[in-house]
Amino acid sequence: MLERGPELAAAAHAVDELVAGATTGGPGRGGILVYRGEPGIGKTALLAEIHRTARDRCTVMTARGGETLTSVPFHLTRQLLQPALDGLDADEVQQLFGDHFDLLAPALGIAPPSSDAPADPQGVLLGLARLLDRLADRLRERPPVLLVDDVHWSDAESLAWLDTFTRTRRDHRLPVLVVLAHRPFVREPQGPGAPATLAALAGRAVLTLGLNALTSGATAELARDALGGHADEPFCRELWTVTSGNPYETVELLAKARDRMLEPVAGSAGQLRGLGAESRGGGLVARLEELGSGPTQLAWATAVLGTDSTPQLLASLTGMSEKQVAEHTELLRAARIVTAPTTGRNGLASVPLPPLEFTHPLIATAVYGSVPAARRTAMHGRAVWLLTQAGRGPAAVSRHLLEVHPDDDQDVVSGLRAAAVEHLAVGAPDAARRCLERALVEPPGPDTYARVLYELGCSSLLTAPAATVGHLRSALDLPGLDDDLRIDATFRLTQALAHNNQLQEAARAAAVEHARTPPGTGRRRLQAAHFMYEGFQAAEADGPDRSRRLAELTAGFTGADNSERALITVRGFDAMMRGEPAAEVVRLCDLALVDGAPARGLSWTDQEWGFEIPSLTGIAYAFADRPDRAEALFTEAVRAFEISGWSGAHLAFARALLGLVHRRRGNLPLAQHHLEEGLRLADRVGDGLPVHWDTACLLVDTLVARGRTAEARTVADRYSFGPPWPGAIVLPDGPSVLGRLLLAEGRVDEAVSTLEGAAEALTVRGRHHIVWAPWPLDLARALAPTDPERGARIAREAHGHAERLGTHTALGEALRCLALFADDPAESRRLLEQAVEHLVASPSRYEEARARLDLAHATGDPTALAEAAALAATCGVDPLTSEV
Repeated sequence: MLERGPELAAAAHAVDELVAGATTGGPGRGGILVYRGEPGIGKTALLAEIHRTARDRCTVMTARGGETLTSVPFHLTRQLLQPALDGLDADEVQQLFGDHFDLLAPALGIAPPSSDAPADPQGVLLGLARLLDRLADRLRERPPVLLVDDVHWSDAESLAWLDTFTRTRRDHRLPVLVVLAHRPFVREPQGPGAPATLAALAGRAVLTLGLNALTSGATAELARDALGGHADEPFCRELWTVTSGNPYETVELLAKARDRMLEPVAGSAGQLRGLGAESRGGGLVARLEELGSGPTQLAWATAVLGTDSTPQLLASLTGMSEKQVAEHTELLRAARIVTAPTTGRNGLASVPLPPLEFTHPLIATAVYGSVPAARRTAMHGRAVWLLTQAGRGPAAVSRHLLEVHPDDDQDVVSGLRAAAVEHLAVGAPDAARRCLERALVEPPGPDTYARVLYELGCSSLLTAPAATVGHLRSALDLPGLDDDLRIDATFRLTQALAHNNQLQEAARAAAVEHARTPPGTGRRRLQAAHFMYEGFQAAEADGPDRSRRLAELTAGFTGADNSERALITVRGFDAMMRGEPAAEVVRLCDLALVDGAPARGLSWTDQEWGFEIPSLTGIAYAFADRPDRAEALFTEAVRAFEISGWSGAHLAFARALLGLVHRRRGNLPLAQHHLEEGLRLADRVGDGLPVHWDTACLLVDTLVARGRTAEARTVADRYSFGPPWPGAIVLPDGPSVLGRLLLAEGRVDEAVSTLEGAAEALTVRGRHHIVWAPWPLDLARALAPTDPERGARIAREAHGHAERLGTHTALGEALRCLALFADDPAESRRLLEQAVEHLVASPSRYEEARARLDLAHATGDPTALAEAAALAATCGVDPLTSEV
């Protein structure tokens, strides 16, 4: 290749590094290599040369974006991975997919979805990333090289997959080489979307190389190769001027000059500009029309059908016979508009001809743009019927439905709705959204309009909660939803509002709808949402009254159905927060379960009720001194989310909940591990999510307990843990944990102010759980040196709440705090002995260690001090901290 030495050398070096890393068995030494250049600059030819030089040592996988295929989810992913998977037997494929075949195979188009239930997009992306990891490991002797041409026309899902694969590796080392070729950005990408994802991929590239136009010398060399060595300098200089050194235009212009038998001398140079115009835009269209009506219609059909341009479908779309298609194809090939089809025979056997392709994307763009608008729309509509008759599903034909002119056609609406279901089932909610938005433009009939709005809202619930709110509210304002759909739409509306940090609006929406819903399970479902989101608010007008109403509503419930179980769960969580007797909290939690597990329909991945219901049960158990039952629930949550491919915020929250269990048990290193893993998972989804608040809060609390104050401060700053607080409560109480961190840093005045704020917010709501919100214990300790009378009063009140709560953890902690304010040393020792007695009976080993240390210091017993320090060490407390 002319003047592409540095670019090819970079690719050769990258391939050498990849092969060397695979040969030594060490970490992957692949990466991302990006080539960027204008249309026709030679990106495709460069990738072809890289393919040729790498194929002897590597497994080369290729894909190419298409201007009319950007709406087809996982289009590039399928091009890259399907051929490699086709060469494996069923057992090998199963080994690669593991437990996630049902989740990932539909996205790759090698199996239909096992159900119409939406797949978690993040889970699909992570699963496909792990699949490529395992495939690379299997192909270690010939490591994969992924060549992706025209990636600027990639579908968003494939770009997101490549981004996930290259971004989420902890060691930042890739076992594959990813080579991307794309056109320059017209403008810097703004906000989320495919251009921003491509820019992020390019930002992680080992090297990004811009392809320059050919020099006049290289252009002259091409001219002499094509037309003969007698091509003179004026002719070559004019050729370079006309084409601006663009390789594609240069080669095309030389081919035309050869066809016209143009002498490559100065006297002919003036004709080059006219010939060059025929290669671009309108000139190309005029040249196509000169071939006649038949070839033009065939070219149009090829532009519309894209990768489906088989001779049979082309014949059906144009109304030609297959013989005519073959004749017109030859004319187009001779004019260098389409590529020459490969043979249709394999030995004596006939094989299907591959789809017809244009010789260059510039030609495809020009031809598609030349089709009259009305004709193009009609051809897309005809393509829908043909592809459907050929057995293609709704998702496969949806890209054509998107191009059909709106015409109040209910079949189009039905097709787009069916396509949206299939897109959701493969983890492509954006594709589903496009279909449903287009369906609204058709528009749907009065009896289905609200249903389409409802489906549109559901499709964007996790990815765009603000948009979901608008769609669902519009659906509820229109006729057309039956009672069950109204209830489900309202419940999902409350979820979207909650995800959008609009808890007050979520509670209000549930209240309005349940007031108009007749008694029954549907009404109770809405009541559960209402009470849950009111309780989740960081502040509310009358918390005690809400708690009273909730207690009265559920007083006679026996857990007869899921709606009762859900309300009992919300009641149990509220009772825990209020510091009601733990025995009653445990009774309510037990009643909400069936044989110790969530009932069918209330499981972790159930989409009717959401994961919040079993979460509340486990959290209530954890703070009722039953971490064993909480751990069983949360371990199942991790398993269920992983099997279902819910690898985003859901799995992050499950990890955080396991961290809570181990924090309550006093296994601080294991708690830290789960919490850090939860934050890592959450970071992959986005920033400032509710799970970030809860997990960061728990991690700060855990690090402070370990004596790692500086690390705790780093986490707090990294995740903006502090005021302004979110509109939802934080797990555990955020201001209480922040006050504890400030005390550990010696910032006593700030700590006192923060803890007093927590006291004011929680007391008015009747929330007195001193382990969930330990502000009274820390505030009393902070006031002991300066205002012991007030500190003692707070400690006594905390002990009263602990006695009502009745857990050994709460009683031990309250007694340990009271000991600070004892009248004499003997009384202090007695209180500490009682604290130790309670904490020994509790599951809270860290709190036991602290109480034992206090008692050992009070008695001056070196043996007891050593035993207490040893217990603290087993909890993961740093040695110096355990001695103070």
